Amino acid sequence: MGHGHHHQHGHGHTHGHGQADEVTAPLPAAFDTAVPDEALTPEQASRRSLLRRAGLLGAGLAASGVLTGAAGAAPAYANGPSSSRRSKGFLWLAGDHHIHTQYSSDGKYRVVDQVRQGARHGLDWMVITDHGSEAHAKIGVEKVNPDIVAARDAYEDTLVFQGLEWNIPAAEHGTVFVHPGRNEVSVLKQFETDYDGSVQNASDSTPANEALAVAGLAFLGEQVKRRKVKDALMLANHPARRGVDSPHEIRAWRDATSAGHQIAVGFEGAPGHQAAGLPAPNGPGRARGIYDNSPSANSFAGFPLESYRTWGGFDWMAATVGGLWDSLLAEGKPWWITANSDSHQVYADTAVRGPGGDFTTDGRYPDPVYGGQIDISQGDYWPGQYSRTHVGADGFSYAAVMDGIRAGRVWVDHGGLVSGLDARLSGGGRWATLGGALHVRKGTKVTLTVDIALAGGANWAGFVPKLARVDVVRGEVTGPVKDQDTFTAPSAKVVKSYEVDKATGTVRISYDLGRVDHPQYVRLRGTDGNRSAVGARGAAVDPAGPAIDVVGSADPWLDLWFYSNPVWVLPS
Repeated sequence: MGHGHHHQHGHGHTHGHGQADEVTAPLPAAFDTAVPDEALTPEQASRRSLLRRAGLLGAGLAASGVLTGAAGAAPAYANGPSSSRRSKGFLWLAGDHHIHTQYSSDGKYRVVDQVRQGARHGLDWMVITDHGSEAHAKIGVEKVNPDIVAARDAYEDTLVFQGLEWNIPAAEHGTVFVHPGRNEVSVLKQFETDYDGSVQNASDSTPANEALAVAGLAFLGEQVKRRKVKDALMLANHPARRGVDSPHEIRAWRDATSAGHQIAVGFEGAPGHQAAGLPAPNGPGRARGIYDNSPSANSFAGFPLESYRTWGGFDWMAATVGGLWDSLLAEGKPWWITANSDSHQVYADTAVRGPGGDFTTDGRYPDPVYGGQIDISQGDYWPGQYSRTHVGADGFSYAAVMDGIRAGRVWVDHGGLVSGLDARLSGGGRWATLGGALHVRKGTKVTLTVDIALAGGANWAGFVPKLARVDVVRGEVTGPVKDQDTFTAPSAKVVKSYEVDKATGTVRISYDLGRVDHPQYVRLRGTDGNRSAVGARGAAVDPAGPAIDVVGSADPWLDLWFYSNPVWVLPS
């Protein structure tokens, strides 16, 4: 997205408040075929196993190894500055940007516990996001940092960001995180103190509180501009859960800072807490994502009742073809989706909080201890155990992951439904990948080509998931909307579905867009085919989309999907 981080920054050594020396980093050991299997740690061996299943070692997916080439890729979004061309391509790194620890009022685990589990479950990057609160702002932001620095040192093949879960004034929650550096703590601390809705008593949906949220994002942008931190990002969490993230607020967050260095870049297409849908008596018997709410006084009145539930584990805003997400994409501006764990307390774990301590005074709970039995009342999974966000990075570094997220080089999956994804729009001798925009002459023939590496091995529930169908969603770019509360895009629809008739290896699909004469985009969705229903905007738009999840009976392992971010084509 062209904000100047095209050189590589390494993992480096840390000092002070986790400051990272900017050095070129080698590939993580799991990716480096020169490192023999027997030299890997258990976590590295687990990651390598996942990469092998995806065909991302050796010959590689689409004959490009772990690096998926992007030569000729156009700017990362419709109206942004041109990003530099990359000749070697991208390293696809799996991660999770929404993770809690003992420094959250409803958390339990140490930082190192979550990082160890994330590494074990195949993650390359993680963001620690303890809840914004008065105690966290005063104590927790500083106290958690040494634990994060220690985890960075202990797990050198895992990038560990410090962030927080922002109580967005007038709205829901959001992940805020910064590039490691000597000011990571001070910037996060000031941001939380001055702009957190809980700290500032600014939770109600009022114009003043909405303005405070925009001011908070502007503050983060200013810290980057002044080089207090190298980068900062915000992603809205569980956006439709309580109906308080109105369309005009989302657009205001997106536009709060310059397009060339946007801070708010997307939302959770799929929330965490997926185990909450496991039926009783062997599970919590709640709703996937804990989406079991109803409208309140602060909710946006235009949202229908079905928006308060997940659809195939995904948020209604992302799951509805022709819905709110598509309405944002139709403006030709970037807005991306992610998936993560929102891990607080894990289903079927045996740990409990340690005795003693006082959270208000200490800013943390005591370290967890063995509780003597499994706990099936909890609704979370470990980071990477169920949900993964895959980011196309131009190297193994903090800056490269942040660049990849901002550029929209992201696809997400549940339950290990697929292992790898390579999507390219090509025409006129050029091509673009996820998050990118292909610029061609009017009338140029454009083709979407997608290579999908199937699961090829058991997931963490112990079975090999099977991809049954892949859908191509296509929408027109119609420009900025007059009504900032618009949440429909009439042109967006599923234009082609492909049945998958093999269980292992790589599947290639190709979709011909024809000779393109107006701006548009395409995005991808895939399913195991276990549950589907006519989409909210009718069969002509989405004949077999995700079905609404049933509160109390929504086993997440029996309803798996993947989604990609869009690719635009912009003829001129």
